[in-house]
Amino acid sequence: MIHGYHIILPMYGFWLPNDPRGSWSDFVWAWELVRFGKATKTIERRDIMELTQDELQEREAACNGLKFEPVSINGQQALSIVNGFGFRAKRSNYSIWACAILPEHTHLVLARHTYKVEQMAKLLKAAATTEIVKVGRHPLQKYKAADGSLPHMWAESQWKVYLDSEEQIENAIRYVNENPEREGKNRQHWSFISPFRGLEPGHITYH
Repeated sequence: MIHGYHIILPMYGFWLPNDPRGSWSDFVWAWELVRFGKATKTIERRDIMELTQDELQEREAACNGLKFEPVSINGQQALSIVNGFGFRAKRSNYSIWACAILPEHTHLVLARHTYKVEQMAKLLKAAATTEIVKVGRHPLQKYKAADGSLPHMWAESQWKVYLDSEEQIENAIRYVNENPEREGKNRQHWSFISPFRGLEPGHITYH
């Protein structure tokens, strides 16, 4: 019985469909990446520290072959993403139990909703993008087209894990809250976070 989700929203260029660490992609759609191999879909993910020197060089070459430079956000851009997430959480009544916004990807733990998790992720990314464009902080601003459109700053897909017990939810929350510290950063505290207060036995709460 699914009660929540742990999702990762990568920025553009952070996790490629044919990444040697593994990916969630079935196919390599971007023509500029096709020459670097087939999709590496797998449930397991390897840490970048586990890659061989050849694999690291292969990944670097693929990143250099992207149409746009990989996105890595700064602190001000992260605050714009926070504002977008806060707006969407309130607008759609999301219960966000944990959130860590890092330069190249974002972790969230979400309560089950009437929306599918893919729709939740899509709306969160859209709200964050709207906010970051509004304040002129889009990380790919220099690639703005003549018609005013901008490239997507987020990767197309997201990584997700379904959480079906209090233990899994609590472990995911702990992992996400501690994640910034693994990169030498402080823990994050956002106003839109809803404290997890446990599950009611035998029931699914739709938020």
